[in-house]
Amino acid sequence: MKVSIRVPATVANIGPGFDCLGMALPLYNTITIEETVLPGSGVEINVLASEDLNTELSLEHIPMDENSIVYKAVELLYNSIGQSPSELKITIHSEIPIAKGLGSSAAVIVGGLIAANELLGRPADEAALLSIATEVEGHPDNVTPAIVGGLVLSSMEEDGSILYRKLDWPQDWILTLCVPETELVTEIARSVLPTEVPLADAVFNAQRMAMFVQAVNTKDADLMKAALKDKLHQPYRMKLVPGLEKLMTNLKHEDSVLGVVLSGAGPSVLVISQKNDLEKVKNIIKDSWNELDIKVQLYNFNVEQNGATIVNE
Repeated sequence: MKVSIRVPATVANIGPGFDCLGMALPLYNTITIEETVLPGSGVEINVLASEDLNTELSLEHIPMDENSIVYKAVELLYNSIGQSPSELKITIHSEIPIAKGLGSSAAVIVGGLIAANELLGRPADEAALLSIATEVEGHPDNVTPAIVGGLVLSSMEEDGSILYRKLDWPQDWILTLCVPETELVTEIARSVLPTEVPLADAVFNAQRMAMFVQAVNTKDADLMKAALKDKLHQPYRMKLVPGLEKLMTNLKHEDSVLGVVLSGAGPSVLVISQKNDLEKVKNIIKDSWNELDIKVQLYNFNVEQNGATIVNE
């Protein structure tokens, strides 16, 4: 028996929502788990990267043995019901750019976890899957939208459970994702963050998070322009992401642009704008990266409303 799960990419933080805001995007990884019949064959993990991705980078970030995050997720699920994974073949079809701040690791964790859950007869409910995925990933902002889809506000509670609510993203607000050729490993992006922040900065972000939720719920574009600012992570990561500051400067006075934010830890950047003047905005984005001689791929998206789904093969 084998099961394939398609999992969307995710963008986390979205300005003020450090470690608690995330949304699903229509780029996908597909994780297939197959029970093999060869006793003692153990766990086999393979990565099949799309032509757009760097295969060597894929192999570097997804170990091919029991140290892999996909295996750790599967093992935790098996252990939760008193079993151990044995003869399994895990295949990862990778279409989500790796080390770009697009939740590639969350997609692998979620896909492996849900595929294993299907093989085992669904012993884990959504709450258990969210908790296990967060235990492996470390925070819920990517794994939650990867599982449930949409724009999600999430929190890991003291007992390890995940509290979340989905918000309705306005359809008139377009997402332009900028994926530069440079990479940025999450561990490096986290290492530049301070262990403590000034009280004024914490208050600033609390204000912006409240504005963000209200702006989304009321489709208030002017309020969203104020809400997408941040003082907890982006100022510290700016130096790690060539082009971010220039892009913010070049788009600052465009009325249709609501904001420019890091996608997760970066180096990908998300530009949020209204539908009008989209071509003009895209041209400014291209020119901004070209001035720095950095190749970048641009995608225009709406939010992916569906989370991880079973694929019929």
